[in-house]
Amino acid sequence: MHVLVTTDTMGGVWTYTRELVTGLSSRGVTVTLVSFGEIPTSDQTAWLGALPGVDFRPTAFRLEWMQDSEDDLAASAEYLLSIVADTKPDLLHLNQFYYGDLQCDVPRIVVAHSDVVSWWMAVHHKAPPDGAWMRSYRATVSRGLAGATMVAAPSHWMLDSISNNFGTPKFASVVYNGRTPTLFNPHLSKHENAISVGRLWDFGKNAALLNKIKSPFPIYLAGNDQNPDGDVVASPSGPLGLHRHVYMRGVQSEAQLRQLYARASIYIATSQYEPFGLAPLEAALSRCAIVASDIPSFREIWGGAALYFRNNDPDSLQELLAKLHAEPELRTNYGNRALQRATSRYACSRMVDEYMALYQALMPAGALAA
Repeated sequence: MHVLVTTDTMGGVWTYTRELVTGLSSRGVTVTLVSFGEIPTSDQTAWLGALPGVDFRPTAFRLEWMQDSEDDLAASAEYLLSIVADTKPDLLHLNQFYYGDLQCDVPRIVVAHSDVVSWWMAVHHKAPPDGAWMRSYRATVSRGLAGATMVAAPSHWMLDSISNNFGTPKFASVVYNGRTPTLFNPHLSKHENAISVGRLWDFGKNAALLNKIKSPFPIYLAGNDQNPDGDVVASPSGPLGLHRHVYMRGVQSEAQLRQLYARASIYIATSQYEPFGLAPLEAALSRCAIVASDIPSFREIWGGAALYFRNNDPDSLQELLAKLHAEPELRTNYGNRALQRATSRYACSRMVDEYMALYQALMPAGALAA
């Protein structure tokens, strides 16, 4: 089996792709991997060197959610068609909407990781303002979804969102994201601190909420402290906020994040918009108690294995952290609950198995026998 996978290098989709492609390679699948966005660094691509049967083709074509991307999108589609003609994959696994209606006779899965419309509605509680770019974006997403043989999403909430905003796909499936449990350490003794991963300028991640509370715990906030305009919003190490309990850790390497997760008692998921959420999963695999914004996707993913505060409500979050500070056994209990749910439901092996089943359902019988 030969699968062409598209990805981007600018966020969680790259982590998702690493897990997917590694799993496919271990099952004997040949993979042609094409990336868009920014050319990845050598640190980002180090994992590819150990994988047999993977042909990586990085590009710097702009992504569909970027302004002024029309020329790049058209050029990138032509480039993809040339790769399809050259490599003759059995199936396309597309992590962008734009290529769902690619003009080739190959089955394709489009994975709806996120979109601008559902982000806007979750953050602003109304539809995004009309305009030329938004009309073009809506048309792009609608065409891609309509052209897909199958649409997949990382949660039922996300699948419902794209159906409501762009039309119901002909065939659709939910495949929850997964991470490899052995990459994380749930066995170290926990410190009395909390961790969160986000960006202070990103209204979807809503990390700024942490600066509106008085926390009984030190909170370590990992993530980029520079907004897209280049302004630095915080010192990479000093405390922030009225109560000086939030400590910026800036962009962390995977090893640094693993250590922060391993020692933290609590992970605070502040997002107003989160179709799945890889960072809470990584924290759960490290046995952190999950304290999550009460949004439908987090309820779907974590059920009774997390504690919830009212969305974007600093008083509710502060009360919940005070309760966890006063009751150490509750922290331990919910850390164990999160770990059990993460390992039983969201392991990478399960995700890859489910995608393999979709591939086999979509591919012609002759390709399966090859």
